[in-house]
Amino acid sequence: MAAFEEMGVLPQIAKRLEELDWMLPTDVQAEAVPMILGGGDVLMAAETGSGKTGAFCLPIIQIVWETIKDIQSGKAPTASGNNSAATEPQDKWILSTYDRTPAMAVNPEGTLCQSRDAAWSGIRATQGVVSKGKYFYEATVSDEGLCRVGWSLNEANLDLGTDRYGYGFGGTGKKSNNRQFDDYGTAYGLNDVIGCALDLDNRVISFFKNGVDLGKAFDINPEFKNKALFPAVALKNAELEFNFGQKPFKFAPPKNFVAVCQAAKDCRTVNSNSGVAMPAQVKLKANAPQAIIMEPSRELAEQTYNEINNFKKYLDAPVIRTMLVVGGTPIKEQLSDLQKGVDIIVGTPGRLDELIKSENILLTHCRFFVLDEADGLLQQGQGEIINRLHSRAPKITTDGKRLQMIVCSATLHSFEVKKMADRLMHFPTWIDLKGEDSVPETVHHVVITVDPRTDMSWHNLPKRIPTDGVHAKDRLTPTSATPEMLSEAVKLLKGEYCVRAITEHKMDQAIIFCRTKVDCDNLETYLNSIDKQKFSCVCLHADRKPQERTDNLEAFKQKKAKFLICTDVAARGLDIRGLPFMMNFTLPDDKSNYVHRIGRVGRAERMGLAISFVSNVPEKVWFHGQWCPSHGKGCANTKLTTQGGCCIWYDEQQCLAEVEEHLGITISQAGTDMKVPVDEFDGKVVYGQKKKATTSAYQSHVAQMAGAVQELAVQEMKAQLLFHSFANNAKKIFGSV
Repeated sequence: MAAFEEMGVLPQIAKRLEELDWMLPTDVQAEAVPMILGGGDVLMAAETGSGKTGAFCLPIIQIVWETIKDIQSGKAPTASGNNSAATEPQDKWILSTYDRTPAMAVNPEGTLCQSRDAAWSGIRATQGVVSKGKYFYEATVSDEGLCRVGWSLNEANLDLGTDRYGYGFGGTGKKSNNRQFDDYGTAYGLNDVIGCALDLDNRVISFFKNGVDLGKAFDINPEFKNKALFPAVALKNAELEFNFGQKPFKFAPPKNFVAVCQAAKDCRTVNSNSGVAMPAQVKLKANAPQAIIMEPSRELAEQTYNEINNFKKYLDAPVIRTMLVVGGTPIKEQLSDLQKGVDIIVGTPGRLDELIKSENILLTHCRFFVLDEADGLLQQGQGEIINRLHSRAPKITTDGKRLQMIVCSATLHSFEVKKMADRLMHFPTWIDLKGEDSVPETVHHVVITVDPRTDMSWHNLPKRIPTDGVHAKDRLTPTSATPEMLSEAVKLLKGEYCVRAITEHKMDQAIIFCRTKVDCDNLETYLNSIDKQKFSCVCLHADRKPQERTDNLEAFKQKKAKFLICTDVAARGLDIRGLPFMMNFTLPDDKSNYVHRIGRVGRAERMGLAISFVSNVPEKVWFHGQWCPSHGKGCANTKLTTQGGCCIWYDEQQCLAEVEEHLGITISQAGTDMKVPVDEFDGKVVYGQKKKATTSAYQSHVAQMAGAVQELAVQEMKAQLLFHSFANNAKKIFGSV
């Protein structure tokens, strides 16, 4: 286990890894573990099954355990100590060099900010005010451009006024809060002085232009009564100078208002995002975890949670407290567990957001923010939640440690992920072992073409799979090759092909992916109707109750059920060690999900076979969108979406072409007899086991090469004799001259 310990992993963790037969780190672990232990932000791009979960869990567990141990032993640094990260002075009102967007520049005095970016850039002050009092500061436009100045909470976006936590007044003469832009006052520009007044006694914000009172701009949300407000600004190719009251104002503040820098000590607070040193000794709160790990699905969250608990087996005194935070579990139980104390939380976006917004989870000590399967989270539309959670986590914790962000996925190369990383991460290191999306070398994947025009067996199938009902209102005549009839025939043939593939390859464990939930239910019914023992199966999709999903997944892992039929909810991250087979009953809508799906096999250096059934003719399928009143549940609107319905014509050949272009390969084809070509794997493969060359194959290879090796030896001897003969002749010739 020296390999892991040489990377800096604790002996207690290394001991557990040895028990798990982790003798050597994978490539991604060898790169990521030391980087995370060293304090860096990491973007981790590696193929499915490469050990990404261990790559971020191991260093997080170690750092969290060491931090708790230091705190309990009294060795933890005070936040104002010299051994913390570089921080800004706690007694000065200046612009924060931490709590700003990358394009925002600040002068050494912390009073002048400038952005030459075409997009909005933002910044907040190092201190704010809370509770009571009336405060004022001035901002002078020192160069042409667009400005928006005002007040915001720590939780607010740095693009001031675009969420509910920020209140701004822009140079176009608009006031803004929560993206609501309303006329207010008049426009302002170069050399204009904007006074920003905050009345916490009456919960009112107002602005002044060159000393002229523009009137009340906002009533502060009552929810923010005990929240601090900070001077803030957003700029676009502009420059602004601040005066918090350290020097005389250009225009007198309103009556009874004081300069914000003169706020009483009990009414001022430091910006937790700014790196300002807090004077108190570090003290952990029960519901303030050190790590938040966000997963796109309940199943993946449970798996990561279990992995963490597995890795920390020998870490005691102190014990790391972990918690799973997902929907489908009574929130009262989770609230009770939070009060008992938690150090690492693994959860799904919705429930995490709910508990953090209600302050049942505090982010005051959050050291790690992990986005696993980041592209999947963004595809689900979780970008706003990610931004909100990141904005509420302090960028410098109270003990002077910087927030570390880790983003990973098998398909990390998307514009959305890169854009998010540029916005949220701190000079991240990109650990990219495979470049663009790729299929592991341990996966043999093939395509079976489904063509009802050439395979007419669908006419006489003894047992037929229930179909999805999209053709319920169509006139289907088996003797006519209408698009609707061929589409229905594809659905029948796929059920037959699935059974044929299971039988041909003697599959005793496989994941079968379907495009829709109704397809999953129908295939489950079909397999059970044939032989409940031979084709024992369970379903996993969003309409199944959480406990049923958990039980079904566990039954599959324990091999109590042979086949797991699921939608893409299980395409990402689920780790079933040594899984030999996987089938695509239908190809996924998103080409990147093909990589995730087939990545369920070929893990941990074990060989896997992935079979995709691809229709040669268009297939009519369900496609429920926001327009569907029931969101697909019980929907019977079989019209096309162009006609106000919930169906589309799905072209799997086009989808296959996109997958192949995405991967830069041509996927092997196999016949309807389900016999797959074995040349690529040289026929020495048992799916689900590690590939091993047999002795007989080696001996055969030696026998084949023996003649060539003998001939090579003869030719080499002849060459040496010719060389010596040439050398002797040359010596005689030149020696006689």
